[in-house]
Amino acid sequence: MSRPPVQLRSTTWDWSRPYLLGVLNVTPDSFSDGGRYAGVGAAVDRAAAMVAEGVDAIDVGGESTRPGAPPVSAEEELARVIPVIEALAARFAQPVSIDTTKSAVAREALSAGASILNDVATGDAPEALGAVAAEYSAMYVAMHARGVPATMRSLARYGDVVAEVCAELQSYVGRVLAAGVAPERLVLDPGLGFAKTAAHSLALLADLAALRALGYPVCVGASRKSFLVADEAHPPGWARDDSAAVDRLGGTAAVVALSVSQGAEILRVHDVGVMRQAARVAHAIALRSGGDLAR
Repeated sequence: MSRPPVQLRSTTWDWSRPYLLGVLNVTPDSFSDGGRYAGVGAAVDRAAAMVAEGVDAIDVGGESTRPGAPPVSAEEELARVIPVIEALAARFAQPVSIDTTKSAVAREALSAGASILNDVATGDAPEALGAVAAEYSAMYVAMHARGVPATMRSLARYGDVVAEVCAELQSYVGRVLAAGVAPERLVLDPGLGFAKTAAHSLALLADLAALRALGYPVCVGASRKSFLVADEAHPPGWARDDSAAVDRLGGTAAVVALSVSQGAEILRVHDVGVMRQAARVAHAIALRSGGDLAR
């Protein structure tokens, strides 16, 4: 399906290939890199490394959304992310994304130079977040989730996870569009691991076509997540993988390649260089396979 191009700062995303959104957590407690990039200097250095590896945009997060993570006030989140966003916007041409659940944080981040709003609490406040994104003509990534980090595990109950996630996202899309977000600036994310078991996440990955059929670009964020090493990810004959988050490169690369083969437009990743290679090769193969990758 054809996608209209999107202008992000001085860059145009024409959807002719998949794009990499690099993860930059400026938190003390994120699941795989908490505390490593909490200062502006460390964050800028990490961003520079991702830029050198070919990242297309940088996603800055100031509040951990891992299951069970404690909430953070808007004031604390702003103190973490705004100096980093200002530094990144001043130094790099790549668009900056703000990963947040709060409209107050989104507004300040977009004012500071971000041009993508990554909404990781779909279902909570689309009118407020959508209005902010519309005001700044930001790209809006709507990620499926249920509840908050403290409750999401208890809400991982589905009869048909693919159908229900698509239906809930479709409902959310209507509210976001009503808030003023332009359709060409809307992206959908299935929210792997958010109120989902490993089996749920795998089912969604196996049928990204259903999500793409809603008519918007799809962002997949599987990088280093625990479902990659859960029992459901290892059919009979394979031993369980107990590797730590930072060692899940192989599983992440498998998801990146398979997602690209199904037409995913954005991959949210920590390890940019390796995943860029995986995405490029998968895209080259998919273009030659006759699949529907028209963007």
